[in-house]
Amino acid sequence: MFKSKTFMKRKLMLVFMVFFLFLIFLIGRLVYLTIIQSDFYQNEALELHQRERAIKAPRGIIYDRNGVIIASNKPVCTISVIYSQVTDKEKVIEVLTKELELDEVEVRKKVEKVSSREKIKSNVDKVVADRIREYELDGVMVDEDYKRYYPYGDLASKVIGFTGADNQGIIGLEVFYDSYLSGTDGTINTLTDAKGVEIKNAQETVDEPVEGLNLTISIDLNIQKYAQQAAEKVYTKKEAKRVSVIAMNPKNGEIYAMVNVPEFDLNEPFTLTEEYDTTGLSSEEINDLRNQMWRNWCINDTYEPGSTFKTVTATAALEERVVTLEDGFQCPGFRIVEDRRIKCHKVVGHGSESFKQGFMNSCNPVFMDVGARVGVENMYKNYEKLGLFQKTGVDLPGEANSIMHNKQNVGPVELATMSFGQSIQITPLQLIVAVSAMVNGGNLVTPHFGMYITNSDNEIIETLEYPIESGVISKETSDTMKVLLESVVAEGGGSKAIVEGYRIGGKTATSEKLPRSSNKYISSFIGVAPADDPVIAVLVLIDEPTGIYYGGTIAAPVAQEIFENILPYLGIPMEYEEKVD
Repeated sequence: MFKSKTFMKRKLMLVFMVFFLFLIFLIGRLVYLTIIQSDFYQNEALELHQRERAIKAPRGIIYDRNGVIIASNKPVCTISVIYSQVTDKEKVIEVLTKELELDEVEVRKKVEKVSSREKIKSNVDKVVADRIREYELDGVMVDEDYKRYYPYGDLASKVIGFTGADNQGIIGLEVFYDSYLSGTDGTINTLTDAKGVEIKNAQETVDEPVEGLNLTISIDLNIQKYAQQAAEKVYTKKEAKRVSVIAMNPKNGEIYAMVNVPEFDLNEPFTLTEEYDTTGLSSEEINDLRNQMWRNWCINDTYEPGSTFKTVTATAALEERVVTLEDGFQCPGFRIVEDRRIKCHKVVGHGSESFKQGFMNSCNPVFMDVGARVGVENMYKNYEKLGLFQKTGVDLPGEANSIMHNKQNVGPVELATMSFGQSIQITPLQLIVAVSAMVNGGNLVTPHFGMYITNSDNEIIETLEYPIESGVISKETSDTMKVLLESVVAEGGGSKAIVEGYRIGGKTATSEKLPRSSNKYISSFIGVAPADDPVIAVLVLIDEPTGIYYGGTIAAPVAQEIFENILPYLGIPMEYEEKVD
């Protein structure tokens, strides 16, 4: 009996202790949840009863070198619907279909979709958005937004680029410098009830957006206009496929203008320009055409440069000391190389001529002989020094590289054709960079647009820097090349680039496109001014001109017009008075 009472007592004690421990655990858990974890569960509750809306950050402004705005922001709105708050679906569908000019089926699908928030359309003009606000439709949200705006339309379109619906860069400088320009979006948090309906008069919390940084680029709006007008003129007159122009400072690589006609409207970047026929094309084929329209020929494509490349051969020969300006050559109108008869552009030949005269006459046999003197090994060594085996490093996406023979596969025929700019391909930008090294004392510059990054107070927070490789060729060679280039304009085939009062240097080219039987040509001219100490280099390329297609006849005058406008604009003084008959 005594043992039974003791056992029961112990059992009750055990039950009491278990209950006591359980009570302590519950109190501890309650303290943990209500005090220690209070912030966590408060946030969880807020998330359950909050609706978040993004506030777009204004994108950074792009300025030209003189502070002119070439890319800015335009206030627009985003229209969306909240399913749980819509009280009259048919009215909402009717209004949004009409005001936003959308397909009713698509609008209905979005309005009837059970979701916390459904975007109907972004980049809506503020006037339209204000009209939608006036309907006071339950469940229809109108949020302020920004759309990229380009005040000069198609000016430098393939360089500047554009943004998509999410305000992120798609092509050009807009995508290359997107990390600077994009900024950080903000948010608006609104309280809702358990059904997801916003609670009227409830306080909203706002995380303010951080605007993007601004970019100042080397393009000069006026020089870009001069170059684009000259390009459009010859594009129309010669019914060409396209025309490109680069104007660059050969001393530091700053690009003043880059033109690719036909350009496109940056404010309507998905609208194909008139030369594209979309009849019967699929959406995929139309997208392919858009990608073609957006291509920047100056950096995205390679071409056979033809006679402008003779500047490279001449530089290599002078560097290797295998030729002097007075060396004599003979041109019968052709040269036999192994089993090939390779013609000069002058069928009857130039006869006896010096190397300087051969350069002025753009004589193929002279350059075949000079190339043979240089040899494959030394030729490729100088290609490398002039940056022709590497991308230029320009601050634009999608840069192409040159296409060259493997050195081991270069025989006498390949060496001969390379010497006058055939059987190799480079980009236009690679050529102007190489020529810049020839005339700036021998320094290989990095072509670029970006100059510096500023904040909203116009304070410079980062100066963009680009490498320059000095001494890639000797100053002696550079001085001689400036003499040769000036002689082409003053006395040779580049005479149509003469600008009275200024010393202009240059080289013409007329390169036949592949296949050779197509009878399609690229006419080009590379020019520098002033010839004795160039501060501006201009490259003009006319792709598939109709009628007369010689570079000296149709490309040199384009450069002449550009120089005539920009040399006085840059404040470069005339060196002599215009001749008066």
